[in-house]
Amino acid sequence: MQYETVIGLEVHVQLNTRSKMFCGCPADYQAAAPNTRTCPVCLGLPGALPVINRRAVEYTVLTGLALHCRIPDFTKFDRKNYPYPDLMKGYQISQYDLPLALDGFVQIDGDGDGRTGPLRIGVERVHLEEDVAKLQHFPDDGDGYSLVDVNRSGVPLMEVVSKPDLRSPEEARQYLTALHSLVQYLGVSTGNMQDGNFRCDANVSIRPSGSDTFGTRTEVKNMNSFRAVYQALQYEVERQRRVIEDGGAVEQETRGWVEEREITVSQRSKEYAHDYRYFPEPDLPPLRIGADAVAQLQAQLPELAPQRKARFQADLALSDYDAGLLVVSRDMADYFETALGLRNAADAERPAAAKEVANWILGDLSRLLNQSGHSIAESPLPPRRLSELLGLIAGGDLSTSLAKTVLEEMYASGGNPADIMQAKGLAQINDTGAIESAVVQAIADNPKAVADYIDGKESAARFLMGQVMRLTKGQAQPELALSLVQSGLEAEKLRRQGI
Repeated sequence: MQYETVIGLEVHVQLNTRSKMFCGCPADYQAAAPNTRTCPVCLGLPGALPVINRRAVEYTVLTGLALHCRIPDFTKFDRKNYPYPDLMKGYQISQYDLPLALDGFVQIDGDGDGRTGPLRIGVERVHLEEDVAKLQHFPDDGDGYSLVDVNRSGVPLMEVVSKPDLRSPEEARQYLTALHSLVQYLGVSTGNMQDGNFRCDANVSIRPSGSDTFGTRTEVKNMNSFRAVYQALQYEVERQRRVIEDGGAVEQETRGWVEEREITVSQRSKEYAHDYRYFPEPDLPPLRIGADAVAQLQAQLPELAPQRKARFQADLALSDYDAGLLVVSRDMADYFETALGLRNAADAERPAAAKEVANWILGDLSRLLNQSGHSIAESPLPPRRLSELLGLIAGGDLSTSLAKTVLEEMYASGGNPADIMQAKGLAQINDTGAIESAVVQAIADNPKAVADYIDGKESAARFLMGQVMRLTKGQAQPELALSLVQSGLEAEKLRRQGI
């Protein structure tokens, strides 16, 4: 039997605010010593009263608008009750039936396997809540023990809940990538998955192809990267298929992804909404977000990745592939536009300049970034230096091949490309006499290539040009070297013909 996969994603995004959601404690808990970012509110002490973080509300509404959501005029906070050691109050302040944003969508390309894009994946809701404390587990000689770090408790957490519109792990990956890019472009979150700023839980089920009835779903947690999400979903879909084909029934439960073993394991039976005993938070007033406030936030929306990609293609003639890679992150797109702007190319030359800048960023610079584990925002090579390097190539001072060597030294030292070129003796040779001597030697050392050229194989000239580049250690101006090689070969051809 053929089965259809049904996936819905719940993405938790830590908001980039200075203070926590309901108190004045600093939200910069990542590098802080344990339990140093706390107060009676986030510790859940009796009598402490929460106060709403206005900026967190604005960031959530801004995200909802970017997701094409409807922003209700009336919203409120609720208490979500469940006992767990990392929940200091015994309940979490969240939103239940009246969230800040409703009924939006994310557009993706589709997985190319029967579902081609663009596809609109529905966003059911965007709501705001507080994060919980963090349990740290320590092994010892006995049964081990756990400690609670309350620093994270109360940090603003935005949850984006998709509709069950995703039909494959690849579509889920595309949805996550698009959402991750969006929150970074908006500046509402760093989106660092390794720091827990962008976390994803998935609801997964399968059903017979053509059926409109949802199967029993499982919730998958503990996925800490896009790759982990993709692999966990692939495994879980296949696991459910095996269970059903073996005559069993899929149980509604929460499962955890075990990265080392590449499997999901059962953690607990899945809770239902009524299990949390939601009720309105009595210590916080309902919020009314008027049309004027929504309009002001709408006016603050920046150019997002899809619009920027379209502009790069229309104005700079970049390919769909190149433009898509450049706009994955706002930092990458900003770096590209800054470097291109410094090239000062005329309008007619901007497409060629854009392609050149894109090639260097997506090629050699990205390779160096990956090797060093840096993001483009952390690059020791600023756009100004890259532009200076490309200027040396355009001016004939440096060959493209040797520019790669200069780039690596610039990345390591942060130095000026012109100084590095001179210090390492990499300046391009444009002197005809110096190149001619290398041409004479190349022709003399490669009689077979000379014979091939005389027999009509013009590609032999390119081979000999490569020999000239080797003899000059890559410093000969390539076009001049090729021209002199061709002249030398023609002269040799006439000599052999006795002319």
